[in-house]
Amino acid sequence: MGSALYGTVLGALIGGWPTDHFGRRATLLWIGVLYFVGAVLSGLASNVYLFIFARFIGGLGIGISTVAAPLYISEIAPPQYRGRLGGMFQFNIVFGILIAFISNALLAGIGENAWRWMLGVAAFPSLLYALLCFGLPESPRWLLSRERDREDGLQVLRRIQPEASEAEIEAEANEIIAASSEKASSGKFWTHRLRKPILLAILIAFFNQLSGINAILYFAPRIFELAGLGAKAALLQSIGIGITNLVFTFVGLWLIDRLGRRTLLFIGSFGYIASLGLVAWAFFTMHYTIVPICVFAFIAAHAVGQGAVIWVFISEIFPNRHRAEGQTLGSFTHWIFAALLTTFFPRMVSSFAPGYVFSFFGFMMVLQLVWVKTMVPETKGVPLERIQKQLGIE
Repeated sequence: MGSALYGTVLGALIGGWPTDHFGRRATLLWIGVLYFVGAVLSGLASNVYLFIFARFIGGLGIGISTVAAPLYISEIAPPQYRGRLGGMFQFNIVFGILIAFISNALLAGIGENAWRWMLGVAAFPSLLYALLCFGLPESPRWLLSRERDREDGLQVLRRIQPEASEAEIEAEANEIIAASSEKASSGKFWTHRLRKPILLAILIAFFNQLSGINAILYFAPRIFELAGLGAKAALLQSIGIGITNLVFTFVGLWLIDRLGRRTLLFIGSFGYIASLGLVAWAFFTMHYTIVPICVFAFIAAHAVGQGAVIWVFISEIFPNRHRAEGQTLGSFTHWIFAALLTTFFPRMVSSFAPGYVFSFFGFMMVLQLVWVKTMVPETKGVPLERIQKQLGIE
């Protein structure tokens, strides 16, 4: 678990560089190669060191994907559909988790090497994904702003907006080039001018993990056992978490372009506070029977709120020239806190009563609610080049 997570942290940290220098499409293709190599080596590993290395390679691909994929989707999606298309990245993560649960259950009884098949079988979808990447167009914004290739950029814009007139395509290309030529887009990343999107990216990723989501996902059976469920019942409950996550991710995708990103963060925050507060109360008062349903409610709140919004929002708030760096910052913040919480959560529940741990997560979500109310802008339906003006980046 640790080797994959810290590979993900490194991938998130370096993911902006290949995405900017080699292009979104090439980076997405090499992510598939990393997935494939990591899966094959995991299944064939002859010793623990090769196994750790294989898991690290797979994690590296995951980390880079959280930079390149949401960024690519945001740059090819029409403004009115950007939320739900960007949210498909999160949906595929959730769907993949559920498929992994099912795949592992089906492979569990095939013998002593079942674990090798559980890990190695990921090579098949990885190879399919890599092959399909050859059919992807390059991002028109990367072509226009980084490569200064107007002809290819226009061609991709026509391909993704076939209903638009030639005048509208030309006008959009001009707007992309103009936004990329502005002082805010041509300067350095760590500047006072970009302070607002930088702070927004850090805080949305920070609050995402300080909700306790990954700790609860990774250690769901342990939490249910603390609530008095047997080991087998706890495992079944954790599968229920996967199903709940998938269903409410659908709900989040349906709502994100209708209600907006800020509204979903409000809904999620209230859901977090209520569910985490009730879990804490249940552990303090030994009313353990409500713990499973409250954990499911927590997962639903996350899927509709932060889960649906985070990758979409980070990919929207930075200028074209700095979008990869901004995505890297948000992704790295997300994964470093995920790795730290995964490392320390077992010690937390061993050192403190579970009620205090869930109270801490609930308090952090109160702070998130204040942050959403006071700082978060609405980006629903706004073209990317206009969002930077909305944030005061001139």
